[in-house]
Amino acid sequence: MSTIQDLKYKFSNLDVFGKIIAINVVVFIIGLIFQSLLRIDVFNYFELPSGIMDFIVQPWSLITYGFLHNGLLHLVFNMLFLYYLSRLITNLFRQKMVLNIYFLGIICGGLAYLGYTNLTPDSFFKGNGVLVGASAGVSALLLFVAAYMPNTEIRLFNSFNVKWKHVAMVIVGLDLFRMFFGINQGGYVAHFGGYLLGYFYATQLLKGSDIGTGFERTMDRVVSWFKPKSNLKTVHRKTAKKTATSSKTKTTSNALNKQKEIDAILDKISKSGYESLTSDEKAFLFNAGKD
Repeated sequence: MSTIQDLKYKFSNLDVFGKIIAINVVVFIIGLIFQSLLRIDVFNYFELPSGIMDFIVQPWSLITYGFLHNGLLHLVFNMLFLYYLSRLITNLFRQKMVLNIYFLGIICGGLAYLGYTNLTPDSFFKGNGVLVGASAGVSALLLFVAAYMPNTEIRLFNSFNVKWKHVAMVIVGLDLFRMFFGINQGGYVAHFGGYLLGYFYATQLLKGSDIGTGFERTMDRVVSWFKPKSNLKTVHRKTAKKTATSSKTKTTSNALNKQKEIDAILDKISKSGYESLTSDEKAFLFNAGKD
């Protein structure tokens, strides 16, 4: 029992992307056990089907497919990439905004897959397949970084520096080649659904528009359904509306000022590298990533 409690404690102390990674790993292990011992695909109704009629009866699969993987290498590659990208972006942006990019990438990847499998001639897609994997969400995060701060560099293998835009160009180029000449065209089409979402999200954010706010509100509403409701009653005075409006305006103003500071620091990183930041600027980015 102590082991279970210890695991629960460790899980509760993970950040949101750490929990997503842990869930992906646990789901993979459970699926592997059922498949090996009982020959049962226990997560069959959570995979995204290629047929539009099959999808209509299990619409939740447009998100749940992102928690399933069809092999150990598939899982490891996606989770390592997700771990690195999520740590990078959550140090610079709101955690909820990064979640928006990730899950909208999964949704757009799934829609791209459905469009491909139902609108292209049968000769381009043989058989009735399913889509699994977090690749579309990871692809969205990658293109978001590459589009928002293209000249920021990362160090590879402790040997040389590479700009994010060049990393993205290589990976997107490989996916484009494999989409036309590989055997998993539907999967690579889903990647491009994620790429397009990440690019569009970044370009709109640079213009001052966060396209994920509507999705964020929807998800907050869905999450609220599962939270225990309080029996306490709140009495509102007539001045409450004015106070709430004032508080909301102040919060919005603070968020805009904070994002401007983040953008200024990102610009400095793009021009001179991370090491050019002062200790106060590094601390500001670190604290901003916790919000």
